[in-house]
Amino acid sequence: MGAFHCKSCENGEDVANIFRGQRGTDNGERRRFIFGRHRSRSRSVKQTDSLVLQTLSVIKNLGLFDNGSEAPEALRKLHWLADDGDGWIQVVLSMIHVIPLDDPLSPALITVLLDDCPLPDKETIMKLSQMLDLSNKTPKRKTIDQHRNICVILGILADKLPGPSSIALLTKDTLSYLFNNMDLQVHPSIILFSLIALEKFAQIRENKFTIETFMKTGPLAMLSIFERLTGSDQPLYAQVGFCAEWLLDNIFVDDQRILSYSNVSMEGVNAILNQEDASEYLKIGPSGLEARCDACSFESIRCTFQIDKGTWYYEVTILTSGVMQIGWSTRNSKFFNHEGYGIGDDEYSVAYDGCRQLVWHGAGCTSCVSGRPWREGDTVGCLLRVETPSPSATFYLNGQIVASNDKIFQYAKSEFFAAASFMTFQQSRFNFGSKPFKYPPKGVKFSIMNNHGQLDEKEKTILPKRMRLEILGKQTADEDSCTICFDRKADVMLYPCKHESYCKHCAQQLTLCPVCRQLIVRFQENNQQPPATTTAAPAVTVLVS
Repeated sequence: MGAFHCKSCENGEDVANIFRGQRGTDNGERRRFIFGRHRSRSRSVKQTDSLVLQTLSVIKNLGLFDNGSEAPEALRKLHWLADDGDGWIQVVLSMIHVIPLDDPLSPALITVLLDDCPLPDKETIMKLSQMLDLSNKTPKRKTIDQHRNICVILGILADKLPGPSSIALLTKDTLSYLFNNMDLQVHPSIILFSLIALEKFAQIRENKFTIETFMKTGPLAMLSIFERLTGSDQPLYAQVGFCAEWLLDNIFVDDQRILSYSNVSMEGVNAILNQEDASEYLKIGPSGLEARCDACSFESIRCTFQIDKGTWYYEVTILTSGVMQIGWSTRNSKFFNHEGYGIGDDEYSVAYDGCRQLVWHGAGCTSCVSGRPWREGDTVGCLLRVETPSPSATFYLNGQIVASNDKIFQYAKSEFFAAASFMTFQQSRFNFGSKPFKYPPKGVKFSIMNNHGQLDEKEKTILPKRMRLEILGKQTADEDSCTICFDRKADVMLYPCKHESYCKHCAQQLTLCPVCRQLIVRFQENNQQPPATTTAAPAVTVLVS
């Protein structure tokens, strides 16, 4: 599971509301509850720093972000403290100063804290902006960790704040600060999160105009330089290249520039990530073999190739070492990105999470039998044996077996897809066999998806997301099209309510009927439509010695 949510109390009130009722709304009283009485201002700052680090430690040591579990006490105290403007600023400043650069969960912790805390008002935002003093950026005054954390926070706030507050945060100093980071002499993590912050700010039209006006003075050229880093063997620079390319394709579009999908050779590529079978905020690279999540959610995707029998293998290059769940899924596996459910969080999928060294299935997890946490540049191998009598999903890290699981076969016997889920700021590169594998399982006969997949030119073309949305906006839905995707024909009926107007693909993602909110027990294809069947290409085994 990719998200951590505070458990609500039995009467529906959250912990912050209960605190208000029991302790009053006075900020001083709130601080006395959190830090104890007779605490000095400097002492309370140290205590806030300690709470931030405790929260990071607890999340790391527990090894999970369980949607059903109560939040750690340190996290609850931070939420209470952030319930007023001054307390919120104190929490933000503590995150900037103490969250370490080298911890893979640190950007996620910033996301969790800011996502669950009350949104600050415009006055608080302006006060924070002044306290950050971004007009005097010098390495002597702030560490690399702190600059990275500032950029992460700016991006998250730009994404979360309402328009007027987001516009207020994008001051001339903020904009100059972000563009001053557009320099190859700057640490790549600072460049990366500066790019993401610019993307988030540009979601507001007025901010986008402000940024584009500023870019005319020269920073646009730096984006073109960063774009060349796409595909780099150095994971951080590969992320910088991906995000720069995304900005140029989708946000700051230059009519004179050739869009990236036109420059990518798809010759010999027959299995890719399926852009039609992905959750809404996932970013897919123009090759169809790289994906990234920069949203405050848990984004998922499946491959284009379906497996019904045989033994199959694919590899994933880890470009970020945070929370991802990589493995196998059927169509029945549902993506609930905002609730934190992805691959491995239901009975119809299984996934390896190398950050927390867990294997997920049915929203439960087991520890890996061996290995260390994955790192940037590592290679994850995923082997699926569908044949009986011993079907299994086996996971490898740099060629070494770390876990195996067979529970998914109690619920599914066929129609498997390679699949993955990504928490905030995570990215990976996939190889379904269009290139040689780095660590093919020794002595195992397996088939290669790319050797048996079939994709036409349209299916191979990964248009920029803005272009896809423009095309969808111009399309007129057929009268018999699905009322969810407006793409496929509506051909199923939901039971027991008997509501229609949905395709099989979308119906598989539903738990409740969108019309009457009744629990869906099953769905049945309409009589006039033949049963939908999908058959994978016949498996051809490859012996790897």
